[in-house]
Amino acid sequence: MIFYTERFFSYIFLLVPLFLITGPAVPDIVITTSVIFSIFYFIFLKKNEEILKINFFIISVIFWSSLLLISFFSYNKINSFQDSIIFIRFLLIPFSAYFIFFKNNKIFIRLLILILLLVVFVCIDTLFQFFNYSSEFGFGSDMIGFKSNWYGRLTGPFGDELIPGSYVSKFGLIGYAYLILNKKFRTNVIVQSIYLSLIFVVSYITGERMAFATYAMGLFFLLIFLNGYRKSIFFSIVLGLLSLLIIIQLHPFYNDFKVIESTEYHQGLKIEKSYKCQNHTEEVCSKIIEVQPSFFKILRNFNTSAYGEIYLLAYKMFINNPITGIGINNFKYICETNNFYNNLMINYDCASHPHNIYIQWLAEGGLIVFFTFLLYLLFLVTFILKNEGEKKFKIISLILILIMFWPIMSTGSLIKNWYGIITFFIIGISMRLSKFRNID
Repeated sequence: MIFYTERFFSYIFLLVPLFLITGPAVPDIVITTSVIFSIFYFIFLKKNEEILKINFFIISVIFWSSLLLISFFSYNKINSFQDSIIFIRFLLIPFSAYFIFFKNNKIFIRLLILILLLVVFVCIDTLFQFFNYSSEFGFGSDMIGFKSNWYGRLTGPFGDELIPGSYVSKFGLIGYAYLILNKKFRTNVIVQSIYLSLIFVVSYITGERMAFATYAMGLFFLLIFLNGYRKSIFFSIVLGLLSLLIIIQLHPFYNDFKVIESTEYHQGLKIEKSYKCQNHTEEVCSKIIEVQPSFFKILRNFNTSAYGEIYLLAYKMFINNPITGIGINNFKYICETNNFYNNLMINYDCASHPHNIYIQWLAEGGLIVFFTFLLYLLFLVTFILKNEGEKKFKIISLILILIMFWPIMSTGSLIKNWYGIITFFIIGISMRLSKFRNID
């Protein structure tokens, strides 16, 4: 009975990358029930000496304990304790994956295949939406029928969520791990190059700047450290850049507008789009649209940009509460209820979180949580380096961690369902991948 229950949860857990496309609800239910089974498994069904000997597990418990500790000093204790307590489900995802659900090689390989297919599907679906474009209405529907509510942004198969770039940039290298694992594709430079360049292009056209930047960084480190595969990685970068050059030159999205006003503010780039009138096709109509400013415009005027104000607010919260922070998931609450902090948001409304993992831990958890989180990452990297898998899989695992935790970028909040699940699920995959060896 327990064998079949374990196998059932393994395959349900395996489908999390698919469920993540549907939104946060289904993967959260799957993760929560799977983690509950894992706790039962470790405590009652199997000896737990193995997991207790792992330093990374010990530091995970310490990190969780630090969240609970600072909650006693938080402004809104209900918010802080509630999110701190249930955060344990995220921290247990990697260990559930490593010790239970993906310990079987066949199941783990099926996971890699699934991720490869899903990444290709999301890329093709997003490209379909990208080329389904009109100057008047922007990007049309994807293959499923989803359409973006934001002019100039792509949803792919994610409904009203603007995250296809984030999805493929995070999962993309896991699919690549399968290509260099499978003996049919291991030496196939063409397949590997097309796959990696496809993600390169899609992460750019989505407009998700950090997704593109971190994926490009990942390719760069692969090129440096992954011996034996540099040809395909180099060709993928060249092919990706050439494809983007052609797209930027020929696709109307990048050429059918005139800049009216350019500021660093949110939706601060005002452009005029010209198109043929619907009822009078010989006439030219136009409309004014507000879109996100350019990356360099934000950098040049960072202090008055949305990110500048949010980061300054978080910094002030940390300076005023350096040891314990303001409390987990207290950022928006304090911003809205405290006049001092509210007045720091001059051009924007209060955000739900600081949009950077490290800044969020400093503001909401203070130095206590921040340093335990750094220890968490240190012990994770150490675990991967000391694992017994092949070097090429360890390299990919470490680059996956780098992509997710690169400090100089805007991010989602780790305490939120979708972002927390995808992050800790990939940590679990990275741990298991760093143990893997070719079996053919």
